[in-house]
Amino acid sequence: MITRRAVLLGLAVALSACVTAQMHTEAQLDDIARGCGLSYGEVVQDAEEKRLLFLYRVAPKPEQRHCVYQWARRNHLTLVVINAVNDGPPPPDPEAPKS
Repeated sequence: MITRRAVLLGLAVALSACVTAQMHTEAQLDDIARGCGLSYGEVVQDAEEKRLLFLYRVAPKPEQRHCVYQWARRNHLTLVVINAVNDGPPPPDPEAPKS
């Protein structure tokens, strides 16, 4: 009896490790962003790579990153932090070749 329980428990653990990441709605991701002190649209999940959760933010605070990381981990996702730096002016256009 104990052996059968051990086998069933082992099987359950093995199957739970293979959980497929689900695609979360934009509303769910925005709720997570707001709950972690971020703005709408700063937490994004890509449809082609469902296991990745992107955090787009200029210099996110450590507690914001940690909050999103914890949620991602609970949902079997990998957090990717993109430090979106857009503070400066765009680079100048290269000069046209002189003839």
